[in-house]
Amino acid sequence: MTVLGLYALGALFIGYFAVHAVSGNRGLKAKQELDRQIIALTQDLNEETAARKKWEHKVSLLQSDRIDPDMLDALARESLAYADPHDLIYALPGKTQTR
Repeated sequence: MTVLGLYALGALFIGYFAVHAVSGNRGLKAKQELDRQIIALTQDLNEETAARKKWEHKVSLLQSDRIDPDMLDALARESLAYADPHDLIYALPGKTQTR
């Protein structure tokens, strides 16, 4: 009877640690969730890095020592809602813009 009790106690002991190794706070399921979060955050970082590079390029075109005339013209027209008489303007249905 004592040998059987020791085997049962050993099995319970091993089972306890096995369950926590899989589903505990630092178990395999938690590691998988952390890996998913790492992948998602890495993708977000890559997207934000690309967006930052795009904005850095636009800002570099507007630096005072080397202003790109086309970029300056486009930004001025957009902010002032100005159109040249030679510009071709397309009106999209349902997209009215008032300023």
